[in-house]
Amino acid sequence: MSKQKPATTVTSGAAAMPTTTMNNPAAAVLPRPMRRVLQNFLLVWLDANLDESKKDFKKSLRHLRRVVASITTFTDAQECVNFLSEIKREKVFMIVSGSLGQHVIPDIEAWPQLESVYVFCRDQVAHEQWASKISKVKGVHTKIKPICKALQIDRENCDRAMISISFNGIDPLFMYTQLLKETLLDIEDDDAKSIKELAEYCRLQDDIDESKIRKIEKEYRDHTPIWWYTAPYFIYSMLNRGLRLMDVDIIIKMGFFIRHLHQYIEKLYNEQQQSSTKATAPFTVFRGQGLSVENFDKMKQTKKGLMSFNNFLSTSGNRQVSLKFAREGASKNPSMTAILFIMTIDPVICCKSSIAYVDVGKDGYFKGSEAEILFTTHTIFRIDQIKQMQDDRTDTLWEVKLTLVGNDNHELNALTAQLRQEINWTTGWSRLGGILIQLGEPAKAEQLYQILLEKASSDEDRAEHSHQLGQVYDGMGEYSKALSSYERSLEILKIALPPNHPDLATSYNNIGLLYNNMGEYSKALSSYERSLEILKIALPPNHPDFAQSYNNIGLVYNNMGEYSKALSSYEQSLEIRKIALPPNHPDFAQSYNNIGLVYNDMGEYLKALSSYERSLEILKIALPPNHRDFAESYNNIGLVFNNMGEYSKALSAYEQSLEIWKIALPPNHPDLATSYNNIGLVYNDMGEYSKALSSYERSLEILKIALPPNHRDFAESYNNIGLVYNNMGEYSKALSSYEQSLEIWKVALPRNHPDLAISYNNIGSVYDNMGEYSKALSSVEKDTTNIDNLVQWNSNNRLFTSSSSRRLQHI
Repeated sequence: MSKQKPATTVTSGAAAMPTTTMNNPAAAVLPRPMRRVLQNFLLVWLDANLDESKKDFKKSLRHLRRVVASITTFTDAQECVNFLSEIKREKVFMIVSGSLGQHVIPDIEAWPQLESVYVFCRDQVAHEQWASKISKVKGVHTKIKPICKALQIDRENCDRAMISISFNGIDPLFMYTQLLKETLLDIEDDDAKSIKELAEYCRLQDDIDESKIRKIEKEYRDHTPIWWYTAPYFIYSMLNRGLRLMDVDIIIKMGFFIRHLHQYIEKLYNEQQQSSTKATAPFTVFRGQGLSVENFDKMKQTKKGLMSFNNFLSTSGNRQVSLKFAREGASKNPSMTAILFIMTIDPVICCKSSIAYVDVGKDGYFKGSEAEILFTTHTIFRIDQIKQMQDDRTDTLWEVKLTLVGNDNHELNALTAQLRQEINWTTGWSRLGGILIQLGEPAKAEQLYQILLEKASSDEDRAEHSHQLGQVYDGMGEYSKALSSYERSLEILKIALPPNHPDLATSYNNIGLLYNNMGEYSKALSSYERSLEILKIALPPNHPDFAQSYNNIGLVYNNMGEYSKALSSYEQSLEIRKIALPPNHPDFAQSYNNIGLVYNDMGEYLKALSSYERSLEILKIALPPNHRDFAESYNNIGLVFNNMGEYSKALSAYEQSLEIWKIALPPNHPDLATSYNNIGLVYNDMGEYSKALSSYERSLEILKIALPPNHRDFAESYNNIGLVYNNMGEYSKALSSYEQSLEIWKVALPRNHPDLAISYNNIGSVYDNMGEYSKALSSVEKDTTNIDNLVQWNSNNRLFTSSSSRRLQHI
């Protein structure tokens, strides 16, 4: 059952805001925040005397562009430093004048993003003294050509170092990139169109030379995929960046190349296996690269454990070639360690686990000079030995012995198989959309499904893609669009399918999810129960769809304040999942999260925290690190800490949640309103009322855009704003906010819901603070059935106020 979760460039830095200029004459000048980097590195040039009109400058640029397409220039040191401080995911190569370098570089040499520095000056002797004291300075030069030569070596080493490796066994990134690759291999599309789309995509960015883009367009079919992958163009760097960062845009745009390269490696592998010279006994290959000190420490801790490579893996049969790469990878950089991987490969395991590899030989750009052996993606190795090597050129050289293992015995194998089964009901592009939803990329999935819907040729396809769009819109918080899409799909299915078909249950389930998110709980419960009725007829009793159905019914009961019914439903769901699913499936995180929600609402905070933390541990195993489910998990942990009075822990958890949501969600998604609301809640409890009010008002602004006007979240928002005004002594503003809250709750909730008691209690509190005690008592007495559960009079007959915060549900 479906479920919802929720161009070559010279950039001048002389202006206050650096801009990116495209070679394409039709392209606009884009502000720096719009910039997307497609490769693993940036080149920055800082010199107070840079003049783009001078011949020397233009000549230097021509040389540099042969190595790096994008060059960002600065004449102001502070602007340059500010720019560098924002770089998080790329390495920076920096050309700097001697006069500025001696003041700037000592302050930033420890920054991990700064990879190499090249001093470009008129007086070499004058600047060698200070430069020699800084390890990242690769040389002091008076001409540009030596800089270009050093830069070429360093960028190649950077690409080798910045590949996707997991040192903690098999991680979620390995699993999801594998599923993505399998899906891309299943897609048959127009290669000419794909090449053109890749070229246009690269032109919209600013760090790829136009001449190289044109070469791809015109000559792609003139060379093999291996030639392109090993050539000194952007294919290798761009693809490995996409796989390392799980950049879905890059992976999709390069999907045709991933398919071509994988299929070509398999073709050559099969041909070589038919040869009389094929390997039959274990053999050794080598790989040399730099590795960050941080990652090297992780690897040492994993000794005798597993490590994995998510990318196409380049190795060499020549130890000396790899040793050279290892030394270069950590040359004069204290943050890097030189690593020589020595890999034992058993051809029997490769055959059994379909691990294709090929002797690149004449197919490669370098025509066999590097003795390169290329493996297809997703290889897993056991770390057998790590020891330091004695070397007269560097004291940071380590030898790491690895043994290739099969891909059928790792700890995520069962989970990968389960997730593969969950998406294999469809094929090609539609399956890709399902993976994008699982990865928390709804906007990309929307674009894909819109195209598929327009191309749909049958009612079955139209129903499928309409339903998928409904899922996407629900996850994006666009509820009216979601409802329209779901209903369109349901109408088609009612005509096309028998009345008890499981696909109808899926439709009713997701419509119920939508109504729940909209705060229409009776409609949600009705849809869920209709879905459950169909499942009882159509499926065996322990099918995982039942678990999702009971989970969602529990969600509604929890929102309606019927906590015992909610807990019972959640526990039914959990028991079925224990039978039907592998133990690290992300649905278990959902179960423990939602059980935690009930315990939190019941005031059993230690039980709630235990459930939330168990949920978070499963998420760390099952999902990529910036998935939106992590935001929800940290949000709920923050809620418990806040209720326990541990405000610094609560604030830390809420801020972790907000940072992930900013990445994962559109700017007006209601979950961002939740985040600002809950941060406001902590500030209020800490007595920082102006910060609290600012956060609450930001939350309310988002709600006004994202939700229907009588949604319960508005009631909670006005309630919390009233609470701050009350604490600040602005009682008339507090009363107005509380009354707005009460009017919405009267519409949205059943009469005996505890939140109504909160509302009457808080209105009474304002009257009490204003000295109007009869009105205060009257307000409390309006809901005496619930008030004993929420507030108590203290010894002076004064009211404690109660605050509410929206609790996120992982659905």
